Amino acid sequence: MAGTSWLKQTDKPLFPDILWNRPENKRYAGKLMIAGGHAQSFSAPSRAFIAASKAGAGTVRILLPNSLQKVIGRGLPEAEFAASTPIGSFSAKALAIFFDLADWSDAVLLAGDFGKNSETAVLLDNFVDKFGGQLTFCGDAVDYFVSNSQKLFARENTAIVATFSQLQKLAAPDIVLRQNTDLAQVVDALGDWGRSIKSAIITEHSGQIIVSFDSQISTTPGTFDPDIAGYASVWRLQQPDKPFEALTTAVWCLFA
Repeated sequence: MAGTSWLKQTDKPLFPDILWNRPENKRYAGKLMIAGGHAQSFSAPSRAFIAASKAGAGTVRILLPNSLQKVIGRGLPEAEFAASTPIGSFSAKALAIFFDLADWSDAVLLAGDFGKNSETAVLLDNFVDKFGGQLTFCGDAVDYFVSNSQKLFARENTAIVATFSQLQKLAAPDIVLRQNTDLAQVVDALGDWGRSIKSAIITEHSGQIIVSFDSQISTTPGTFDPDIAGYASVWRLQQPDKPFEALTTAVWCLFA
């Protein structure tokens, strides 16, 4: 683990200055776009919206497939709708609206519940190819890139919030991660691997939430919770020059 910085966060934040260096006025607290959902489920983007609001986002807008428009109606004024496939997932025709909202936002969270659909896969692939801003992946948004994980690992301004089993699939064959490996060995592996990828990784192992970025690692007691993605998106967009510190503080705020 030579060169890896492993910081252990407990009941006190590792970076207290980050906690106090936040926009006091909501107008300056950042704009977040959340996308996800399909006809049978939109719990992931809904949860992400609640988490991002609690984390202190200035403005949040949610993009859902229009298969959900009748279900939601006017109950969620922050929602916008894009073209969907016959089975209710985002269609490739939704790409223009994805870019419109992404241009409005300071960061984008692909929250999950996209469902398994080839058109949605094309949409997400094209969006990731052409969007250069801050991007966070969570839920089945991560699964869409298992066969092409290098696209995520080579991307700057990116955070991947993944369960340990998801990360095992994404990271192979670059590194081998085993569930029964002790925490120190996992930290060692992620620290070494982090130097060769550009994205930040947030996962959980042995009752610890791990944040890995470059050669920096932090661990915080906690169990995996998809709400991490909402907090991570907000804290990072508010502290773009300190991504590791922002992501680590986001985890502390969720579990404090």
